[in-house]
Amino acid sequence: MEPSLSRWKKLAFGTKKMRGFILRRFFTSIIVLIGATMVIFALSRLLSDPKQLLLPEDAYGITQEMLDELEAQLNLDKPVPVQYAYWLWDLMRLDLGRDLADRQLIAPRLPGKIAPTVNLALASWILATLVGIPLGVLAAVKRGSVWDYSGRIFALLGQTLPTFWVGIILILVFAVWFNWLPAGTMGEGFSIKNWVLPVVTLSWLGAAGYMRIMRSAVLEVLDSEFVKLARTKGVTNNMVIWKHAVQNAMIAPLTLSGLLLAGFITGSVSVEVVFGWPGLARYAVEAVWTNNFTVLVVVTLLFTFGFVLINFITDILYAIIDPRIRLT
Repeated sequence: MEPSLSRWKKLAFGTKKMRGFILRRFFTSIIVLIGATMVIFALSRLLSDPKQLLLPEDAYGITQEMLDELEAQLNLDKPVPVQYAYWLWDLMRLDLGRDLADRQLIAPRLPGKIAPTVNLALASWILATLVGIPLGVLAAVKRGSVWDYSGRIFALLGQTLPTFWVGIILILVFAVWFNWLPAGTMGEGFSIKNWVLPVVTLSWLGAAGYMRIMRSAVLEVLDSEFVKLARTKGVTNNMVIWKHAVQNAMIAPLTLSGLLLAGFITGSVSVEVVFGWPGLARYAVEAVWTNNFTVLVVVTLLFTFGFVLINFITDILYAIIDPRIRLT
């Protein structure tokens, strides 16, 4: 009974540690989000006057009484902390304001902008994972061979070539010269051809990062003492590679995966612009071109929230795989 009781105590202690870790990460994420909203709110007030943005272009004849009424509607007649509280409450109610280009509400448009960006990021993340991790394992196992050098060249090019330049070259080769794939836009309905060039362009950098990290991690494990001991005991090479080396080396790629997915979502600007992808990043670029300040604030908030959320989930998965993280 004593060993069994001790084992359950250890499990309960481990569960408490995990709960404490999740709560710490959760409150840290909340603090980061509040800090980000404060910075964005401060910049929105310092860089522009909200009531001036909402005035029509032909605002000739606007009286001071009308300006005062608009100021009261926007809560600009209140102290700055109270303005921030009202602004934050509007965000929580998804009252995101109006698009300055056509005076239409922003919130109803967001699902149609978010979905293309998230789908593109997920497809690129999956492709980068399926290519980068096996290539890293192969380069580590075949160290010093043609496979190793080829993988390292692939990683070097992927991390040095600008994404927009890669997209332009792919369009030139596969859309202009060979006419195999469309040059851009998501198209009507779903067609795999419309996704090939944007996904390959966006995923190359991620695959290169996976490859380099996985190669280094597998090489480190293969040179460790317990792997050498397993080999002396007659464990097969495949068992050493897949059971010992790859499993123990997966922590580093897992850490990268969350950052990579968040980076694909928030960093797809160049790809969406080059390929005319109707996503959130392109919406932000168009807002910059037209000085559409309200849209830019909303997109920045969405990117910040997505980045913090993905990092929070990644931290939890990391702690599940490596229990030592729960102590930090």
